[in-house]
Amino acid sequence: MLRVVVLGAAAGGGVPQWNCGCPVCRTARTEHPELQSTQASIAISADGEHWFLINASPDLRQQLIATPQLHPVAGKLRHSPISGVILTNGEIDAVAGLLSMREGWPFTIYAHPRVLSILKDNSIFNVLSEKNVRRQPIELDRAFQPALPDGSPSGIEIEPFAVAGKAAWYLEGKPHPDGRPQNSGSDGGGDTLGLRIADKTTGKYFYFLAACAGITDDLKARLAGAPLIFFDGTVWRDDELIAAGLGNKTGQSMGHIAMSGENGAIGSLAGLDIARKIFLHINNSNPALLHDSAEREIAERAGWQIPADGTEITL
Repeated sequence: MLRVVVLGAAAGGGVPQWNCGCPVCRTARTEHPELQSTQASIAISADGEHWFLINASPDLRQQLIATPQLHPVAGKLRHSPISGVILTNGEIDAVAGLLSMREGWPFTIYAHPRVLSILKDNSIFNVLSEKNVRRQPIELDRAFQPALPDGSPSGIEIEPFAVAGKAAWYLEGKPHPDGRPQNSGSDGGGDTLGLRIADKTTGKYFYFLAACAGITDDLKARLAGAPLIFFDGTVWRDDELIAAGLGNKTGQSMGHIAMSGENGAIGSLAGLDIARKIFLHINNSNPALLHDSAEREIAERAGWQIPADGTEITL
């Protein structure tokens, strides 16, 4: 049985963002605190005892406190049910939480060599001693099974694949730490991954894409008929931040597809017989976060959900 817990569904900065007075953030602070959300991450388990994180958000400590499934076992002085972390990109949203896991508990970081090179290049991540925290490279289109602490297989099979995206924004205009040129955004190149996550025993599976700059025919073919997908919901419209006066970047320039529009996620993924569709990595600027908004109605009418932190799904 594959268990999934949504630790956070928001994009960078969370909801409300610390320095933002936009309509969504104001509403989340006042009339509707249920809109508050931490930054995007999920936890997965095949046995309910050992868990793996998909990305480690800057809000990880808060997320772990709020999630009983991830608490230490009673009676043990030091313990964590977290056996590993699978990284889908090198953005701050995905890696900063690793620094909250520095207190000497063993686990494994699984990531593409492009992302592992970013961790290696930044000495602050040396607080995660490789004596305790192993760094395991993963390959595109090659399934792997993350291991339990004793080395036995976890029962979870994960297949990473490239999706349209770009390297972390803080690397813009700089050489990539792995020495290879920055990609153009037309493919992931290892900087932006999607994951197919399956239970080896039951065969149940789902897809996780926290970042995606465009939907290709190949991606549609992968996702068609899936029982569950978590998909990038950063912005409602591509120029959302600019139109709202919150920034000067489009969704595309940040490596994210819009929910709406002719080439947006809602329209592009319609008609693929996906049983359950969930948006995550949703920016505080996105009006679809508001329960009574026209954008939320459009998304829900198209079969999409926006989850609350702590939502658990069993496959």
